[in-house]
Amino acid sequence: MKTLIVATDFSKEAENALQYAGAAAQKLQGKVVIFNAFNISSHTGNSLFPASAVKEMIAYNNAILQRKADDLATEFGIEVHCESSMMELDEELDKAIEKHKADLVVMGMAPSSLSQDLFGNTTTSAIAKLKFPVLAIPAGVSFKGIKKILFACDILRGVEQEILNKIKTFAIGVGAQVEVFSVQNKLKALTAEHTARIDEGLQDIDYAYKNVVSTKVIQAIEDEVKAFEADILIMVPHKYSFWSSLVHQSKTRIMASRSEIPLLSIAL
Repeated sequence: MKTLIVATDFSKEAENALQYAGAAAQKLQGKVVIFNAFNISSHTGNSLFPASAVKEMIAYNNAILQRKADDLATEFGIEVHCESSMMELDEELDKAIEKHKADLVVMGMAPSSLSQDLFGNTTTSAIAKLKFPVLAIPAGVSFKGIKKILFACDILRGVEQEILNKIKTFAIGVGAQVEVFSVQNKLKALTAEHTARIDEGLQDIDYAYKNVVSTKVIQAIEDEVKAFEADILIMVPHKYSFWSSLVHQSKTRIMASRSEIPLLSIAL
């Protein structure tokens, strides 16, 4: 059974991601766990607010979650659970993933903005910090099945076997074909040495390669998403040191903010 954790802050983007996860779980015969990191404001925490009032706030928050779980279960005919925490989201998601033996974390993605491009948001933070697959759902995107997966990677740099195993499992689960897409500054023919690990990792599923020349990696990926008519984009975020991060922007984070289709980030 597939277990999807939907992290929500009750925003319209999170509500859209919840609907996407519900439809996907129905298709996969899986279940959904709705998770909310409930924070009491510092002003309230530092005031003489009675403990009974805090308990009422927590109870009210949990009641909202339970109502959403009941509505989702009824709408899609699936098993839905919910839970909340008063700790920070990044810290608690790891615990929730382990507790529920989750396969995927689903989060909403707000439309691209200058501040988001510069500083990111809750979803891009989860992509950067979690060593777990995170599916970012753009605002307004609904689940219509997944038949084509675009896996954007640096073929020449190589792809870890564990990543390929996860992509293969995902592709088999949704019944999709995969295009392994690479962008280079200068054209270099792919050799058996470059593709051997990918061929081994993706054997027994429908996949193909495409290699293009461009100095604009993000634009090339966006163009291929449309040309291939991809239903989902998969990327692997690369970790940078503090000093390197001042120079290099994560292409996965940028694409998560700009993508018009769901982006699945798979990290080790």
